[in-house]
Amino acid sequence: MIYFIKSKTNLPVKGIENTVQLINEDCTIPFISRYRKERTGNLDEVQIGDIVKYKNQFEELEKRKSTILKALEEQNVLTDELKQKIESTTDITTLEDIYLPYKKKRKTKAETARKNGLEPLAKIIMSQRANDLDYIAAKYINEEVENKEKALEGARFIIAEWINERTDIRNNIRYQLERYATINTKVVKAKQKEEKAQKYQDYFEWSESLNRCPSHRLLAILRAEKEGFIRVKVEIDHDRATLKMEDRIIRSNNECATQIQLAIKDAYKRLLFPSLSNEILAKAKEKADDNAIQVFTKNLKQLLLGAPLGEKTILAIDPGFKSGCKLVCLNAQGGLEYNETIYPHPPQNKSLDAIKKINSLVDAYKIDAIAIGNGTASRETERLIKKIRFNRDVEVFVVSEAGASIYSASKIARDEFPNYDVTVRGAISIGRRLANPLAELVKIDAKSIGVGQYQHDVDQGKLQRSLDSVVESCVNSIGVNINTASSSLLSYVSGIGPKLADNIITYRNENDAFTSRNEIKKVARLGAKAFEQGAGFLRIKNAKNPLDDSAVHPESYAIVSKMVKNTGVKVIDLIGNESVLQKIDLQKYITNTVGLPTLQDIIKELEKPGLDPRKKAKMFTFNQNITTINDLREGQLLPGIINNITNFGCFVDIGIKESGLVHVSNLSDKFVSDVNEIVSLHQQVIVKVLSIDIPRKRIQLKLHTKKEE
Repeated sequence: MIYFIKSKTNLPVKGIENTVQLINEDCTIPFISRYRKERTGNLDEVQIGDIVKYKNQFEELEKRKSTILKALEEQNVLTDELKQKIESTTDITTLEDIYLPYKKKRKTKAETARKNGLEPLAKIIMSQRANDLDYIAAKYINEEVENKEKALEGARFIIAEWINERTDIRNNIRYQLERYATINTKVVKAKQKEEKAQKYQDYFEWSESLNRCPSHRLLAILRAEKEGFIRVKVEIDHDRATLKMEDRIIRSNNECATQIQLAIKDAYKRLLFPSLSNEILAKAKEKADDNAIQVFTKNLKQLLLGAPLGEKTILAIDPGFKSGCKLVCLNAQGGLEYNETIYPHPPQNKSLDAIKKINSLVDAYKIDAIAIGNGTASRETERLIKKIRFNRDVEVFVVSEAGASIYSASKIARDEFPNYDVTVRGAISIGRRLANPLAELVKIDAKSIGVGQYQHDVDQGKLQRSLDSVVESCVNSIGVNINTASSSLLSYVSGIGPKLADNIITYRNENDAFTSRNEIKKVARLGAKAFEQGAGFLRIKNAKNPLDDSAVHPESYAIVSKMVKNTGVKVIDLIGNESVLQKIDLQKYITNTVGLPTLQDIIKELEKPGLDPRKKAKMFTFNQNITTINDLREGQLLPGIINNITNFGCFVDIGIKESGLVHVSNLSDKFVSDVNEIVSLHQQVIVKVLSIDIPRKRIQLKLHTKKEE
């Protein structure tokens, strides 16, 4: 296993060995990367994640080998040579090729031919020494084989199967598919004029090299095929492929060669090409899936680590026209203080009443910020708020509603606010999302947040695992206040999970706030392993021991105690005291288990304990004159917020229903290989309108730079 993982990652053997051991001991990736640096050789989360991936891949391969060996034993065909060949294989495709000749098959033409006694004739033809095949074939006529032509045809079916099972032949065709395959599409004319088909019209007649087809385009093509608008074919030069097969197989120039030539064409057309073209398309799809998942995970990470406003009193508004705007007032801890519905927009038009109500609530609840959902009536509500002259400084934010409706109807929301309807819960989610995006967004299925690229077309199991890993990484990189965190947030803490998260909430409700990390051990079913994995990521504000509100793990408290003793400074005075901390000689504290990486992390944490790496939320205003796509003009410069990133560019919210696309070619004057290197999710930008396609509701934008001014 270790050398299999090394061949895939090129990481140090010792680091791989220790990481695998830690994984087998049920340690989590965040815990290993943060608190076991000495054992891993300072591997980061991505490298450890790769080790986990290839460990699982190796175990799946070994499981498949075991199944195949058992099947071959049952067939009494397992030789020492075959066993050694299988056991030494490190690739699943090669393994399946080795097993192919022995695989139990459904009724095939070759199997029928064998039952009719034609295998000896096939062997004679493959020897390529016979000349009078008509005479020889006549000997195989029987009740099932009517004439010599049927005998030769049956023999060819057997030969075609042998050819199909040859690893060298299969690999040669794979090579040609990998190098030269094209993906071609044709429109299904019966569906061509359907409205839904129009978004795929670029692919009605399309052809390009499969290995150069970008992931987003391949997924779009496959989706169009799945929805029945186009037909997709993978093609190579078939004559070239069969000629190469003939060069490998035919060694004579007699009647046998003619029969083998026919068998080659049959094997290629009926067996090899359909199977291997599907295989290459599946591999291309898998690669496209991985690419799309990578884009999704990058976007999700940026979204989860978005700028929080922090512990502020917030008035949140879920805007609407006919149904009104839902108002909620939240305290600094996100608790609901008040809710009401106002009707400032058509058809009621009670804007004056709405202004009075908002003004009074801002005063009554000492509101620091107003959060407005970016859905229906958002721009109108924002303009209304801008008209109000408050008696205190109030920041105004437009907040993404993506996924808020999913949350408001979920069991999590019902459990949190059983006495309120979905509209109130939605407004609460908008307000809390401004205060702390991470804490609120973990309650929503990541696939519903709207930052993916063809997320419903990719391998759903692989996508879910990747997204869960990102959420876990983000939660643990920030740390969690155990006394205020929701069950959803706690469930992503290293070593905790949903059941222990619920038990923590239950303990908190019955015993009030936790006062120390040590008290966490009293939670039902939270054993030593869970405490070891999770304690360093759980924070306790105003604890007796100030280290309980830091990323210093309890297992390292003794080290800090020694530092305190040696410096003569109390823990509380040591924290944040850079001049003293920088003078500490870390060499004095190195042991067999604790090295410089851990000690350096401790010093860094003591310098700025619990430091939140996220930036603070900034106010933003759209162009108030732009409310629909019809207001746009080519050449306009507009403020916008990046709301999705793909491999082919990024989408920008410019304050109207339709987001505009900044194609990768319009992000910079230089070549851009990674969109994330230029822009980030929720980044505030200035864009230039390049073109507007009103019928298709498409807007092309360019990222504006100061050079262009």
